[in-house]
Amino acid sequence: MKAVSVKELSQELLNRSPKELRDLCLRLSRFKKENKELLTYLLFESSDEESYIESVKKEIDLQFEQVNRKSPYFIKKGVRRILLNTKKYIRYSQNKKTEIDLLIYYCTGLKNFKPSIQKNKALRNMFSRQTETLREKLSQLHEDLQYDYEVEISELQD
Repeated sequence: MKAVSVKELSQELLNRSPKELRDLCLRLSRFKKENKELLTYLLFESSDEESYIESVKKEIDLQFEQVNRKSPYFIKKGVRRILLNTKKYIRYSQNKKTEIDLLIYYCTGLKNFKPSIQKNKALRNMFSRQTETLREKLSQLHEDLQYDYEVEISELQD
């Protein structure tokens, strides 16, 4: 089966009743955890972005605590998983400010991680790539916000 384009899906959804739309959304939420998480964000958390950011930060903290520190391999694997989850939460929001807040928080957690990431080249590279990404994303924000975040990013790299 070949998937149809977004435009065709949009047109077809316009022809459906509210009850049919609700049923389609509920059915869609049963297939993947990410679909359910996205619906949860859209229905319950999108109205209060600040509390959403705080809940994601708590999740990031919890994940950093649970990283297996037995070997560098497990540390890298755990840190990559945290980044993957952080980017998933950023995709749900699609808000540039939220994206920068969460990436700064991730980088701060990575910088303060024990054992130090400075002992591992792959972790240092991951940190530097994320700070470069932050600087790129920063250019898309309003000038006042750019300055505030620039200060935070500079503190990260010290």
